[in-house]
Parts: sequence; C-alpha cells; structure tokens
Amino acid sequence: MKKWDLGILLLICLSAFVVRLYHFTAPIADWHSWRQVDTSAVSRNFVQNGFDLLHPRFEDISNVASGLDNPQGYRFVEFPVYNVLQAGGYMLFKTFTLEEWGRLVTILASLASLIFIYLIARKYISFTGALAAAVFFALDPFNVYYSRVVLPDPSMVATTLACIYFFDLFVTFKRNFTGKIVYFVLATLFGALALLLKPYAAFFLLPLLYISWREWTWKMIQQPLLWVFLIAIAAPLTWWRIWMLQYPAGIPASGWLFNGGNIRFTGAFFYWIFANRFTEIILGLWGLPLFVFGILSKRKSFFFFLSFVLSSLLYVTIIARGNVQHDYYQILIIPSIAFMIGLGADRLAHLPRELGGKFAILSIMFVSIVGCFGFGWYFVRNYYNTNESLVATAQVIDALTPKNAKILTFMNGDTTFLYYTKRQGWASLEKSLPEMIAMGADYIAIPNPTPNDLSGFGKQYGVVALTSQYLIINLHQVMKQ
Repeated sequence: MKKWDLGILLLICLSAFVVRLYHFTAPIADWHSWRQVDTSAVSRNFVQNGFDLLHPRFEDISNVASGLDNPQGYRFVEFPVYNVLQAGGYMLFKTFTLEEWGRLVTILASLASLIFIYLIARKYISFTGALAAAVFFALDPFNVYYSRVVLPDPSMVATTLACIYFFDLFVTFKRNFTGKIVYFVLATLFGALALLLKPYAAFFLLPLLYISWREWTWKMIQQPLLWVFLIAIAAPLTWWRIWMLQYPAGIPASGWLFNGGNIRFTGAFFYWIFANRFTEIILGLWGLPLFVFGILSKRKSFFFFLSFVLSSLLYVTIIARGNVQHDYYQILIIPSIAFMIGLGADRLAHLPRELGGKFAILSIMFVSIVGCFGFGWYFVRNYYNTNESLVATAQVIDALTPKNAKILTFMNGDTTFLYYTKRQGWASLEKSLPEMIAMGADYIAIPNPTPNDLSGFGKQYGVVALTSQYLIINLHQVMKQ
C-alpha cells in the first residue's frame, strides 16, 4: 500500500473511531437495549463466575425465549467469542466498565471491517471507489450506531470480510506455496470465527464461490484445499449446535425468524426492508443515486460485488421475519451497500463529459453523500436516547435487596431493567403469582408504579420501598387480610 493510501485510510479510521465514541459512556438503555444487555449479561457472568464457555448464562431465567423454564439461566445462541473479548478486556484493563468494553470491542471490530472494505474496493474498484465505500461505512449514521453496540454482529461482519479478503489472496497468490498456505489458514480461521459469532455469515459463502469460479471454473470441485476449507469452517459451528441441544431451555426459539406471520414477499416485507430500512434509514434517501450508479457499473469486478448484493438479498429473503422485526439484522448487509456506493462513485467519476465535467460529478457526489448522512442522522438520532430513570431505579433495587434475591418485573420480556438490578429473575409475569413464588421469586420491582400496583400487590405483600419512581414488594411477607 502506498504511503498516501495508508494516510487516507488512517484518517478515515480516525474519523470513524471518533464518531463511534458518541454516548460511549451511556448505560445500555438505548435502542434494542434488551438484546444488548442479554449479550453483556453473559460476559458479566464470566467475570463473576469464571469463563465456562460451554455453559454461558445470564440473569433471565424465564421461559420467554425458549418456551421452557430456564432456572439455570442458560444462554445458548452464538458461541461466546465476543463475550470472552468483552469480559477478558474488562478483567485485564479496568479502565472502562464492562459495558464500555463491550462497545470498545465492537468499535475495534467495525474499524477492522472498514479496513477490509477499503482494501477489497481498492483492489477491485479504484481509489475513488475505495474512498467512497470506506467513507460510507465509516460515517453512515445507521452503521455508526450499530458499530458501537454490545452485540456480536459487527464482529461477525469483520471476520466475514477478513475471511473473504484472505481467501481471495489465497486463491490469487502465486509467488510461493508458504505464502499461499498462510493466507489459507487465515481465511479458514476467520471463516470459522465468523460462523461461530453468527451462523448468518454462511450467506456470504457466495463471494467465496465466485472467487473460486473465477480462478478454476468447474475444476474448483477438484481442489482439495477448498474441501478442507469448507469442512474446517463448518466443523466448529456444527459441534456447537450439537452441544447446545443438551440445554433446550437455553436455546431461544428461532423458527419464527424465517417467515413468522407469512411476512415474506408481502407489502409489509417490501416496505420495511427496502423502503424503510434500506432506502430511508441506511441510505438516508439521498444515497440511493450512488447505489443505483453502482448497479450500472461497467467494472470487470462488478460480478464479484454483485455476489455480495445477492448474498444480502438471500439473507433478508430467507430470514424474512427477523429482518423485518429487528433492524439490527441489517448490520450484515452494510458492506454490500458500501461496495455498491463505491462502484457508484467510480462510475460517476468516469462520466465527466456526459454529466458536464468534473465539477458536476463532484457536486453530485457531495450532495448525495451529505444528504445520505444528514437525513440518515435524522432517522436514527433517537436510537441513542437512554432511559436513565429505568437504570437508576434498577440500581436502587440492587442496593435494597439481597444479592441472591430473584426479581420479578413487569417489562413484557424486556430484560434491560433486570440486567441493571444485577439479579436473576423474570421480566414478565409468565405464570400466576403463587406459581412464580414457588419458582423462587422473592421480590416484585416495578418502575414508575401506578395506584393499581399499590392497591393490588401492595395490599397482599409487604412494601419494602415506595416512591413515584419505584415500588419494591417482598413476596415472602404476606399481609394479613
């Protein structure tokens, strides 16, 4: 890489790092906090009870996720690679809180993604394309928010891109066998990590297939290292999924993610995925022209990047309900959009005469990018809003109840409040109150109680504390009628 290339990349990375520090110290009580605290709770359990990677646990012992009572608080989703990094970083360097370490791990992963996007686009598009793709990934407001959340998804994106980058080098490297094997090992390692972090990375085998086809066509099926690669990246995930089956209460139900409510290809599906998320929130409306110009690219590498887009389309189509239900599912498709933005900028840069010269080209790019970021920020700015009072109330619960108490809260399954109480418990009344007490519930904790809460539970059981902000009820202190 040339010095000026490296300097520009470092400048973009620095800009990306700075904007991702926005609300860095805020509590995890913002957009999609329930999923973030579930992730962070596993890490906190590692800090408190040791790194038992084969039995990840968290505070939620309800049956909401799996449909089965989960008294041990098992949490079997992705293999806890991300949680090891979060908890390990916190235990080694306590400069930051555990939650801040989670954000830092994600920020560093997103910077790695940014570097790989730049390197891939620089090789297969142009300097202009790499610059546009990297700047979009670095500063797009939707991506900025999700590049500092406590979730494994951005790390999965980084390892997926690393796998594709090193696999491409493995296939194209001709100098010596040793270098080729090094790239093969790196591609395999990152591929296995990507699938362990989130199995949705499997959708991006399509770019790997394209790279193999480009090099060997049908003879790729005769390449023994390719078969070794596929087996090696799939084996850890396969083992983990088999291991999980021993703990069904800790495995969240996932069948609904595919097509719950028969949402696929309905008007609602197209609206939420393509109109609301893709066009409005991610591209901020004004970024759409650059994406369209990318689709019109005449680069020889266009079909390589088209494989990313097709992978994204397969992903949002097959995991239809999950993508409609949760916008964080679109974290995975951001690199595909960034590459198309890069191709679009490159296409514009090669049309000076048709569009009135370089000034007109630069003006179109500038307006499109500024509009994309400006309107994108308008759509996602509220994602950063935090429920500070909820966190403060939970901390009161932590101070007023025994450390081993089990807490019942009425949050419709949202575990944010429960996480900040630092107690095991339930985030919803999933059974009758006597049954919940028999299951081990010790206290009811209600943020912002209503008169009905006090006249109901408050008349039956002893009130530990009551303010306008919280009501704490001791379920073992039965009031005489």
